[in-house]
Amino acid sequence: MRHKIGIVGSGHVGSEVANEIVRMNMGDCVLVDVRADVARAKALDLSHTAPIRQSSASVADGGSYDGLAGCSVVVLAAGVPRSPGMSRDDLLDTNCAIIKEIVPRVIRVCPDAVFLVVTNPLDAMTYAVWKLSGKTPGAVFGMAGVLDSTRFRWFLANELNVSAEDVHAMVLGSHGDLMVPLSRYASVAGIPAIDLIEPEVMSRLLERTRNAGTELVSLLQSGSAYYAAGAATAVVVDSLVNDKRKVLCSSALCSGEYGIDGVYVGVPAVIGSAGVEEIIELRLNEQELAALRASADHLRRLQQRVDTQLR
Repeated sequence: MRHKIGIVGSGHVGSEVANEIVRMNMGDCVLVDVRADVARAKALDLSHTAPIRQSSASVADGGSYDGLAGCSVVVLAAGVPRSPGMSRDDLLDTNCAIIKEIVPRVIRVCPDAVFLVVTNPLDAMTYAVWKLSGKTPGAVFGMAGVLDSTRFRWFLANELNVSAEDVHAMVLGSHGDLMVPLSRYASVAGIPAIDLIEPEVMSRLLERTRNAGTELVSLLQSGSAYYAAGAATAVVVDSLVNDKRKVLCSSALCSGEYGIDGVYVGVPAVIGSAGVEEIIELRLNEQELAALRASADHLRRLQQRVDTQLR
């Protein structure tokens, strides 16, 4: 079966997702953007890489939302990036208005697609997409935990001077200042990372993980990170279209898990062709659970702002 993957928003993140789809020979990709010529140019440029990569994946510009017809997965990467001094939450009103315009158009042409949200503030925008789409919760989820986790993994590997491939770690909670990196679950080739790193050093790495996006925005001055975000999104798309059932930290709607109800928040989830097929409940200690619930409480307040926007 030939997969067709839609990407709405052909900015840095959206185009990097398409780039990874071609590189991984994952399927055919369609770019849609309010700037039609930009989508057309990027689709053409990415298509030119296929012979070099020996990839049969094609990239087309949709021309309009009609081009998304037949997509099994739609990545929503449209929206305004943050600037230095801004938090992700500062983008809520602007990007919610954009999402409000996009979702009905996508639903009209591919009502059965799974929606993977990348637009910031990630968790709140995932909730907005779910409310607007009328889809089951599992068919709408957000990519953030994979990105936050890979940043944590790299910081650990860099500190220990080991291969990042050997490092495994998870980051739960919001994609923001209240994210919850789990040092207790981090490991290096199966060895607990807390056995290899002094507590004060681990605290520094946890803080850098929370602030990684802000650090990059400050350095770039215009726009935000996209290479790692695009690669992380492609990992999730791969699990979706190939039904790999990978366990990936994702923004999923909790319905009692971790004592959280009715909130999209980052948790470990099994990702298959239907989207979020299961939320995995880890045995968190009191401190970890309190941090995750505090993150969820903050996101609940953001969801209330979204509800106001959608009225």
